[in-house]
Amino acid sequence: MLSCVIHGAHDLRLENRDVPEPGPNEVLIHLGAGGICGSDLHYFHEGGVADFKIKEPMILGHEVAGEIVKRGADVTSLKAGDRVAVNPARYCGVCDQCRAGRGNLCKNVYFFGSASKYPHMQGGFAEFFVAAETQCVRLETEISFPEVTCAEPLAVVLHAVNQAGNLNSKRVLVTGAGPIGLLAGLVARFAGALEITITDRFASPLKLASELDMDYALNVVENPDALKQAVSERGEFDIALEASGAVPAMINCLESLGPGGRMVQIGMLSSAQLPFGRILAKELEVVGTFRFYQEYTQAVRLLEKGRINVQPLITHRMPLKSALDAFNLASDKSQSVKVSLVP
Repeated sequence: MLSCVIHGAHDLRLENRDVPEPGPNEVLIHLGAGGICGSDLHYFHEGGVADFKIKEPMILGHEVAGEIVKRGADVTSLKAGDRVAVNPARYCGVCDQCRAGRGNLCKNVYFFGSASKYPHMQGGFAEFFVAAETQCVRLETEISFPEVTCAEPLAVVLHAVNQAGNLNSKRVLVTGAGPIGLLAGLVARFAGALEITITDRFASPLKLASELDMDYALNVVENPDALKQAVSERGEFDIALEASGAVPAMINCLESLGPGGRMVQIGMLSSAQLPFGRILAKELEVVGTFRFYQEYTQAVRLLEKGRINVQPLITHRMPLKSALDAFNLASDKSQSVKVSLVP
């Protein structure tokens, strides 16, 4: 089967691998679509994500969905022909965090296409892949596979918004207009935000943000003072959702929050110097967020019901055999938002 395998930074290969055999509690899935995520691009360009470094060749891909073609002997809730969205996380279910309802912090979790554990867990950017029965959410509608793969980043954002608290009637700042940032804006609106301002360095995603009815879309390259001007004219923000993983954006968030404001750091970064004087003087809250837990199934159902429309975010669909071209396109934020791999 055709597989998209990362060997190191700038070393992505299309390889022919054996079709895996599902275990007793697993199913074999034919890939319907796979969304290229920012972490996939980190592996592609840097050979790792933060502290997760590639130690062996690994099939990428954790935003995946498809059709079951075979099930293991002990699988009871799924059958061949079922269309499923796949939660990329396999939680242990027995550690303290899992038992407390925080599976996203599971100490023993294995995650599709992630180098967090060794041996690495292979991802889903292949013609066929296996998943545990517990990872699969059977689709109840005829939603397209590219759309439903957005359940994974949507779940990330739903968890982040849960970390932010009540957004009803709040003024919200989103930094970074990539897929996560755009979804953050959509979810903030869904959660009742009064006003949403989004910033980015590129005109194309900001144009899309405006089309998605975000109130203000600010290009911080064309006008480096745009955010300061917005604060001066309309006041400070209540909530900031930092989705870029860029230190300057994080600083901008903290400088733009009003007293008692909260910043949720969604974008991955390894280290940064924070303006602690401002944090202390304004009693700001800096909150981390990591992946998701129960939010995955919620995300699938929101997409199926059309409560969150992700179709405008999927700017390109490309065949798996053109994965290298797809990764290069996904790396160009001036040309793409979400690139989906299809059979």
